[in-house]
Amino acid sequence: MPKKLSPYMSYGEKLISLFASLMFSGKNHSLTNLSKMLQCSKQTVLRLVNDIRKSYGVDIEESMQGNKRYYRIKKPRQMLPAINLTETEMNVLRMCKAFSEHLLGKELFKEATRALEKSQALLPKDKALSSYSFASFSPGSIDYTPYQESIRMLLEAMEKKRICKINYRAIMSEKLKTFYIKPLKIFSHHDTIYLHAGMARKPGKTYKEPDFDPLLAMHRIKNVELTERMFKFPKKYDFEKIFNQDFGIIKEDSFKAEVEFTGWSARYVSERIWSPDQKIIKKADGKIRLIFSASSEYELKGWALSFADEARVVKPKWLVEKVSQTIKRMKKVYS
Repeated sequence: MPKKLSPYMSYGEKLISLFASLMFSGKNHSLTNLSKMLQCSKQTVLRLVNDIRKSYGVDIEESMQGNKRYYRIKKPRQMLPAINLTETEMNVLRMCKAFSEHLLGKELFKEATRALEKSQALLPKDKALSSYSFASFSPGSIDYTPYQESIRMLLEAMEKKRICKINYRAIMSEKLKTFYIKPLKIFSHHDTIYLHAGMARKPGKTYKEPDFDPLLAMHRIKNVELTERMFKFPKKYDFEKIFNQDFGIIKEDSFKAEVEFTGWSARYVSERIWSPDQKIIKKADGKIRLIFSASSEYELKGWALSFADEARVVKPKWLVEKVSQTIKRMKKVYS
């Protein structure tokens, strides 16, 4: 028997998802696009359409445009209440949904899609927006579908202020470690979802103040368990001050750095913000010098080397020496 295209959806879930898409959008959907959306064969889509017709008496219209078959459900004639969302607001939400598809995972992305389809059903017909205007390019991204339950559990814990017990495997570790945490913020960085948390006391142990709050990659959290213990969200917690003041997601002691760029890299770097206090000095030969704050030696070194011979670390001197040593080791690898 051939493997199902989507191991995460039952036949009933596909049926409900198809019905909701047709009902709330009021648009024509091609058989091809429905097959892609539900991750099943066209034959399965046809079975779903017939089951909806037979079981619920829903009038699903079928039409042909060229060699493509389309389906839709007529909107009811009665007037629907006006929606508060404007056309522009809906457009921005569609853009956000498309750009975050690879971060949400299949289940959460479908929930976002259903919410927008319900809202679109209340817009005037001439204000209906296309869902095909936006997309995301995501090579090297992580499939978060297997981690949907952990994300849901953490969202519940954040809402109810409940301490969590988690099992976590660090990137260079072969063994799982158990932590008790206070989940504070879920955020994304470079197409990866992270959890910033406070360390909580282990049951039966004396609490010891940690050197730093744990920063956890969502895909390395193997399971989440809500405990009955509560926590208070820290009043002075400021995500912007913690993460968005320096270059680097790893937060060590902050330091000033200077990197010189040339060619294509100079234009690329000058278009972006690397730290709020950055300065860009333009030189006559087309080079630029970026002066900015950083908090992660490891990330800054890797970032500078990613520009190959179009970037040169100038300051601090200790970082120049470390980059130089790395280049020497790379030369040995390639020789």
